[in-house]
Amino acid sequence: MKKAATMGSLISDMLQKRGLEDKVREYRTWQIWDETVGPQIAARARPVRIREGVLEIRVDQAVWMQTLQLMKPKILVRLNERLGGAILKDLFLRQGKITPPPVLPPPPKPPVWLTQPLSDADKAEIETALGSLDDPELKERLRRILTLQKQVARSKGQ
Repeated sequence: MKKAATMGSLISDMLQKRGLEDKVREYRTWQIWDETVGPQIAARARPVRIREGVLEIRVDQAVWMQTLQLMKPKILVRLNERLGGAILKDLFLRQGKITPPPVLPPPPKPPVWLTQPLSDADKAEIETALGSLDDPELKERLRRILTLQKQVARSKGQ
């Protein structure tokens, strides 16, 4: 029996068969843009589209357009290095309003009860309650439930 293929390899094969592998590499530009050009440039210039290997970049101010025009060869080389080959042929700068990249909210803090540490006595009580179970999977699930129950009780001051 053959080894099962990963989803990533199946998608890669499908894209390659349809001649879309280069397009996917081109569009990775959006993923690497901020890191490649740095935060100052990324705040003032954003990639908009790619046509026939030419990356269109929207720039918010004329001064930044002049600066980026001078930096164009260096930016093009950096992008192509990160994309794994000469994918982009040129950069086309256009002045206009840019939309900043989305700012993701910070991950939520865990509930107070979840941060309550258990005492050694609580842990021993849980293990005693689980002692007669032979099924390791059931035992682990019940251990998690009893631990959470103890943490909730501690947070309520019980």
